[in-house]
Amino acid sequence: MVSNQAYLFLVFIINGIVIGLLFDFFRIARKVFKTNDMVTYIEDVLFWILTGATILYSIFTFNNGELRLFMFLGILLGAFVYMVFVSSYIIKINVKIINMLKEVFGVLIIPFKIIYKLLHKVFLKPINFLFINIRKGFTNFGKNLFRNLKISKKQKNIVKN
Repeated sequence: MVSNQAYLFLVFIINGIVIGLLFDFFRIARKVFKTNDMVTYIEDVLFWILTGATILYSIFTFNNGELRLFMFLGILLGAFVYMVFVSSYIIKINVKIINMLKEVFGVLIIPFKIIYKLLHKVFLKPINFLFINIRKGFTNFGKNLFRNLKISKKQKNIVKN
């Protein structure tokens, strides 16, 4: 009985560590990628949904849905130990890695940006220019046509009077 409760306590300490990792995942994402308030709210809701699902899954899987105070104490202890001793290192390392990857991919993307700009100048700008001029031509043709129709109606009215 006591060994089973010790096992459950350890499982829920690990749950607390997993919740701390999940929390750090969102913190890292906020530090690396600037997001607006709406995205932050969505991230917060997603965090709480995932946290709740993790806890419920563990409660039903490991303790057949029975709630015990020591399980919640284990979660708090696991999250506390993770946040105090590990979290800052995880965040620093991951932020550096992601920023380095952003720089590397930024450098790798430069040739593709140059090729895109060149293709845009050579192919898309002339096509765009043609479509703009064709549209202007049709617009001017339509305006002239309606103006001529209005003038011809006025001339008919003048001739009739």
